This record gives sequence, C-alpha cells and structure tokens, in this order.
Amino acid sequence: MRRGGHHRLHVKQGGVKGLVGKLSIAVVVVLICTLSVLFSATITGTRGSASPSEINVEELWESANSGGWRPSSAPRSDWPPSPKETNGYLRVRCNGGLNQQRSAICNAVLAARIMNATLVLPELDANSFWHDDSGFQGIYDVEHFIHTLRFDVRIVESIPEIHKNGKKKKIKAYQLRPPRDAPISWYTTEALKKMKEHGAIYLTPFSHRLAEEIDNPEYQRLRCRVNYHALRFKPHIMKLSESIVDKLRAQGHFISIHLRFEMDMLAFAGCFDIFSPKEQEVLKKYRKENFAEKRLVYKERRAIGKCPLTPEEVGLILRAMGFDNSTRIYLAAGELFGGERFMKPFRSLFPHLENHSSVDSSEELAANTQGLIGSAVDYMVCLLSDIFMPTYDGPSNFANNLLGHRLYYGFRTTLRPDRKGLAPIFIDRENGRTSGFEEAVRRVMLKTNFGGPHKRVPPESFYTNSWPECFCQMSAQNPADQCPPNNVLDILSSQLESELTSDLQSNLTTSVA
Repeated sequence: MRRGGHHRLHVKQGGVKGLVGKLSIAVVVVLICTLSVLFSATITGTRGSASPSEINVEELWESANSGGWRPSSAPRSDWPPSPKETNGYLRVRCNGGLNQQRSAICNAVLAARIMNATLVLPELDANSFWHDDSGFQGIYDVEHFIHTLRFDVRIVESIPEIHKNGKKKKIKAYQLRPPRDAPISWYTTEALKKMKEHGAIYLTPFSHRLAEEIDNPEYQRLRCRVNYHALRFKPHIMKLSESIVDKLRAQGHFISIHLRFEMDMLAFAGCFDIFSPKEQEVLKKYRKENFAEKRLVYKERRAIGKCPLTPEEVGLILRAMGFDNSTRIYLAAGELFGGERFMKPFRSLFPHLENHSSVDSSEELAANTQGLIGSAVDYMVCLLSDIFMPTYDGPSNFANNLLGHRLYYGFRTTLRPDRKGLAPIFIDRENGRTSGFEEAVRRVMLKTNFGGPHKRVPPESFYTNSWPECFCQMSAQNPADQCPPNNVLDILSSQLESELTSDLQSNLTTSVA
C-alpha cells in the first residue's frame, strides 16, 4: 500500500579509535535492520503492519498519500484568450456511452483551441448506445460549461445564420471523418483547410479522434479543465446523486463497485465457459454481431486475467483484504448476465448491497435506470464514495474516467484488482487448493496502486491518470511542477477583458469612420 512513512538512518562517527570496531559492527546491524524495515515498508506500505501481507482497512477509508501534490489544471504559462475572429465553426458528434462521450467532449474543446475555431455545443449520439435522446442540454449544465471555458474557446449552442446580399443563409458544415487518435498536425492542416474553405466542419464519429499523449502540458491541462471543472451534470442530477450519497453515508463509510459482469463485456472478453449452453449461445451471438472474429479460448483468457471478475470473486477479494459483512456496498452496473445465481455468493459475503434504485426509488430514476441519467447518477455516487473498485478497467470508459477523476478529486482510495495476478489464485481455489488463499490475495493487492500519484505507463490512459500534467506542488524541485499563482483566474480575466475592450474600441473607430 501507499501510506508508509520514510525511514532515515543517521550515523555519527566518534573520535575514540578504540570504539571504531564496535561502532562499525553496530552500524552494520542498524543498517541491516533499517533496510529490512524499508523493504517491508516497500511491500506493505501500511503503518504498523504486523506482517508483509497485512492490510489496514481503516487506512483505506482515508484518501491516499498525496506526496505533496495537489490537483491544478490552471495555465502555468502564457495562455491568451481565443481571438474574437475565429477560423470557423467546429461541430462534432460524440458516439458511445456517457463516459466515452465525455472524453470526446474534452477532445473537441482541445481541437477547437488548436484550430482557433468556435465550438458548437457537442452532439451526443445517445440513440446508438442508450436509446436516450437527452442530449448535451439534458445531461450537462450548459451555462456552466460555456462560462468555465470562456478563457479557452468560444462556444455557441448552434451555428448562427449569416446575412449575405440582404438574405439570411445557413452555413453548411463540411463533413469529415477524423482518423483514430489523429495527431495535432491533422487538425492544423487537413481539418483547418476544410474549415477555412467552408466556414464550418462536422467531425463524425468523434470517439478517440485526437491523440491522448500530446507533448504540450498546457493542452493536457485544458483537457482536465473540461473534464473536471466544465463538465458538470445538471442541478437535478447532482441533487439526486448527493441525496443517494447522503443516505448511504448516514450509516458510515461505503464502497462503490463497478460490477462489469454484463453481456457486452463478457462477449467482448470471450469468457463463456462458466455459463449454461443456452447463455453461451446468447454471448456468442452477441459477439459475432458486434465484435471482430477472433479465436478465444476461455482457459487461456482466464489465465492471463482477460475475464471480468465474477461477483463472488469480488466478494472474496474484499473479504481477504479485511472488509467484514457489515460493509455497505453500492453497485454501479447494468443488467448482470447470468442472474441471481452469480449474485447469491456475493450477497452471502456482503448482505448490505445497494444500487441507485434501492436507495432512491424516485420516478425519474425508475424511468432512466439504463439511460444517460442513470449512468450519470452512478458516476457521481462512485466519484463521491469513500472507496471505488472497478472489476474490469480494460476497455471500460466508466471505470477509467472515474479512476482519473478520483485521482484529481484528492487521491481518493481505489482498489484495482490485478486480474492476471489473481487468476492462478482463484484457479487453485476452484481446484480445491485453498490453503493460504486470503494471504495470497492480499499479497497481490498490496502490489497495486491504491489511488496515490503514480507514473502513467501505457496502456494507461491520460483520462485514467493525468499526473503530473494536471497536478502541482507548492514547493516543487522541478519548476514545471510549481503551482500557478493564486490569482491566475484574475490574470486570465484581465486578459479577456483587455481583448474585449480592444475589440469594442476597434468597432467604435470603424463605426465613426
């Protein structure tokens, strides 16, 4: 774990030659003991641990050690406001689920900044995934979104009509399909060229259409400003989420779990053998209709951690870590595949299981359990929970975005099971070899990160871990990590006001002339 202290060895040399030999032996003994303590701390990272595989559950309810870092996405270098005259309008259609769309919105804002374009409020292609037509205006606080990004890009709700030869005319956006993970150069050349030619471009689809790893910290910080500040759910969604969190927390701490044991993910992973022949047919049919053909062998997939954890496996991990049956758990999940027979073992270990419907039976949630509103409520409850545990954070945008948001929200504790490391332990248990099971699980979990700052290593996404670009230190050794001045917003406001004043004076001069 990550909460271990730092141990230092201070050795003073004496001036009496007769004591040199004894002191040398003493120093060696102290050094060996100290190294032993340090090695133990490296493995466990837990204050007061009695053994290398012990986990202090009480510490897990607290946020992780920040190491002196704090979230900061404000600009740290010259960041002029976007010019009044832009190169044209940018429309995008964000496809996928709520969190895939969220990442796309961040990319759309950055693309608009890169091209000096006016961003048209992003379109959410909800119909293809959720069969929900709430749209951006139905999920997010539009006024807050536009106001928060006023220093970064110009945003309009729709492309305005232009007047030409005394007539009103609509600008027709030129449709383009961006390459997946397109580099900045694509936007500053091909996309910008079409924008200048037509006055507006329409990028569709717009999921993963801008490279994540960009060698420009200010661009990355803009993504964080969008993701963690500008994108705020509408007030009624925030109120509903906070009400659920208050009810859960009224009885103490609670864990939120993204239980990704659903048909689409199981079909994607190719994990069929634990299901009945009829259920396997359903999964195989879904896979054939939605994913590329690929030879998948369950035992091979399971052995390398490619299968989502079953509900029972999740319960066994928590129990091995030291959580007892009084622990309250909030489940964020769609319809679990396989039904009650997979939930029963989990419920026997942890009977206090809740979801948004059981905590709040309001009509709005009942009508939108599987839609964008239900997903938004789950997102907020998981963000605000004391501990968050994803059970399959591979291609899951929900889990990955939450991991990044909780990191930015103050290094809030996350439990990220290493499925590859746990797989042989669970396989041994299924084959009757149960001796030392819980200790083996703890050893694997202790090697994972519990929510503290850590280096981003591929394939980890920027949206999962925006450290260090979107974090800073008050007393940084590296100037690039130094926190910006406290009045950074005043500076940006002054720049924006100065530009608006300049534009106004220019317009007045033109009118007088």
